[in-house]
Amino acid sequence: MNLLKTKSVLAALILPLLAACSSMTPLKPVSEVDLDRFMGDWYVIANIPTRIEKGAHNAIESYRLNGDGTIATTFTFRDGGFDGEKKAYHPRGFVSEQSNAVWGMQFVWPFKADYRIVWLDRDYAVTVIGRNKRDYVWIMAREPQIADDTYNEIIDYLDSVGYDTAQVQKVPQQW
Repeated sequence: MNLLKTKSVLAALILPLLAACSSMTPLKPVSEVDLDRFMGDWYVIANIPTRIEKGAHNAIESYRLNGDGTIATTFTFRDGGFDGEKKAYHPRGFVSEQSNAVWGMQFVWPFKADYRIVWLDRDYAVTVIGRNKRDYVWIMAREPQIADDTYNEIIDYLDSVGYDTAQVQKVPQQW
């Protein structure tokens, strides 16, 4: 009888967790990305920051297409303020879908982080990079600011696909 009770308790605890995991649908990337147009500098307007991005000011993500099809990436920012120490990171992107919208971003070999272009306007002026886990997100633009209505539309979109938008933080940009 104890074994049956233990199994019932375990099932009661595990089944809701499994249901929650299975209800998290993959984050759908945009249908197609012209890599040549996507390359260049992107100002980070807002994000759910990773550990290294907390306190970042004037954050810029720059992409360059390598001859082997990988993406040379340079992420720069000022740490803790506009006069803070300049930091730079150089992960490498690996395009993993024909649409060019899903990448593996490698900071440390051999690990590649999920990186999905989930929003891209027609002019390649505003983009959103997300992850299936909905743990991090980056709202980026070719200019240091975007219109409030565009920002609010993106926040609504992120909420609709399962992000906790209360965690999204604007990145200070002053040029």
